[in-house]
Parts: sequence; structure tokens; C-alpha cells
Amino acid sequence: MVFTRHPQNPLITPADVKPSRSDFEVIGAFNAGVTRYKDEVILLLRVAERPINPDATWTAYPSMSENGDISVQMIARANDQYDLSDSRLIVDLRTSQVMLTSISHLRLARSRDGVHFKIDEHPWLVPTPPYENYGVEDARITCIEDVYYINYSAVSALGISTGLVSTRDFVNIERLGIIFPPANRDVTIFPARIAGDYICYHRPMPGALGSLNIWLARSTDLKRWGNHQIVLQGDPTGWENGRVGGGAPPILTSKGWLSIYHAADRQQRYCLGFFVTPEDNPARVILQSQQPILSPEASYETQGFFPNVVFTCGALLEGDILRIYYGASDESIALAEANLEDIFALAKTD
Repeated sequence: MVFTRHPQNPLITPADVKPSRSDFEVIGAFNAGVTRYKDEVILLLRVAERPINPDATWTAYPSMSENGDISVQMIARANDQYDLSDSRLIVDLRTSQVMLTSISHLRLARSRDGVHFKIDEHPWLVPTPPYENYGVEDARITCIEDVYYINYSAVSALGISTGLVSTRDFVNIERLGIIFPPANRDVTIFPARIAGDYICYHRPMPGALGSLNIWLARSTDLKRWGNHQIVLQGDPTGWENGRVGGGAPPILTSKGWLSIYHAADRQQRYCLGFFVTPEDNPARVILQSQQPILSPEASYETQGFFPNVVFTCGALLEGDILRIYYGASDESIALAEANLEDIFALAKTD
């Protein structure tokens, strides 16, 4: 592969992050939105926490209550009415209700060199009812005209929707509301208007019919989106045969808009690929990777909370070098780098 993993990987682990409560433990610091702000690299980490539970015969699911406090429900592991086979989930077999074993918030981290990060002690964005009771996850950061827009997955018993906030200084936050209703996630917003419109990719999650593909939408105000078009479908026979979804927000290059995306196979192994669209037509794919450009191979990618996962929410283009910050095993943050021309050499043409 053309990507080189940073020798200090993983850059951030759960042990590096202070819990938001003394009775909670951090089990994941991963899937960070990335941008440059002034002379620093900014990460907005997804920090997943759960109640400290010394008794292994029980599990718990936390959720945000209407008064803004986190409530915790304990469930006996021996209770056969619940499916606990996925470490991330609790499924009530009677009602099919899905609950999470952790609750996530966004935490800010800063770095001068893009490798050594200072992590804030307190959350940057916390869940609010009713659409975020189970947490806020997987931020993507897009800068448009000196405003930083952060979209994220808003998770609750109502489903997975997409929320949007904005900031100019990463101190003051304006909430802009839900921009895609359930079930939709993996939104990546372009850093410039095209033909007068804001553009994003998103990933609807159909039920009995359809598959999980990348779509395009247009907006005049970043809040109301329409004119949807299919952009990228997974290959049903290969490494994309489970799903595809957005990764890092698109980056403008000499060949067009570069998008790093993720794909999973039916064994839940997550890899990264890329595609390129013309500068003036983000719905038409002109280049696409033939094979994964980054696959879970290092121990911190193949072992962890949810193993065999590399998943990105942000990348930086520094000269000719693309730096991808990615979540490893739903647990830590790592960095991989490659020359842009070497990446393009992996493409197949449409």
C-alpha cells in the first residue's frame, strides 16, 4: 500500500482522555473530524464512555434524559431476552429495540505538529434530547468562508439522524438543527459552493429494499437539502459488499474533488477507498480506487473494541501529502500518510 502509518500510532487512545464523570470510563477516542485552525490541527474526537462496572455479569446502557442528566440501566448478561453479541449494542429480542453500551460526545484536541495532541478535559459538544439521547458521533468539519460547520450523527431511540453546528473559533457553538432525518449518516459537506449550491454526500439507510450507498444532495442554506442523486454504489462481490459511506469531506485537487470513503464487507471488516469527481460536477465519478487504500493490518486496527476497522472522518492535504486521521477498531486515533500522485495511481477510470 502507498500509505505509511505514523510510527507513533495510535496517536490518541482511551487512556489519554479524561472521563467526563468520575463514575464513567472512556472506552473509545476515535473517528475524529479534522481541520486546520490558525496554526494548529484541530481534532473533534468521538469520545465513547460507559459506566464503570466491576461486575462482569452485568452490562449497562447509558442515555441522556430530558433534564440533561445521564441515566443508566443495568442488564444481566444471563438474561436471554437480550442479544449482547455485538459489543456496541444491546438488542431487546422482544421489541427489537436497540440500545448502545456507551454514550458519545465530541471532545476537542489541538496540535502544532499534527501528531502530539493536547486534549481538552471537558466535552466540546454534548448530546441534547430528544434526537441525541444515545450520543453525538463521528464529526466531520468543513470550513466555508471562515465558518467551520460540523455535522455529526445524532443517535437516539428515534433513529440515527444528522445534526449540524457551526463555530468561528471552536469556543462559541451555534446549533443549526437536524439536517437529515433517520436513518441517515456519513454526511460530508463540500468546502465550497458549486453552481451556487452547497453540496454534500450522504448515506441513506433503506430497510427491506435497497443497499447502503453514497448519495449527493444540494442546498441553498445548509439546512434544507434536496435534488438527491446516487453517486457511488458498493461492489457486491468484493471488499465493498456490505456497505459504502462517506469518510473525509471532499478535498479539491488538480484532478478534481477527492473523497476518501469507507466500505465494509459482510464480515464487518472496514477499509478505506477513494473516488474523484470533476470540480464542476460532484455527481460524476471519474476515478476510483480498485482496491482498499488502507485496510486493517496493524495490531491496533485488528484488535480492540470492535476489531478489523479503519474508519476516517477527516483528512488534510499538506502540499503533495495526504494525511488521513482515522479511527482504529472503534477505539483509538491513528494517522497514515501518502503522496497524492501515488494515491491517484491506484485508480481505475470510469
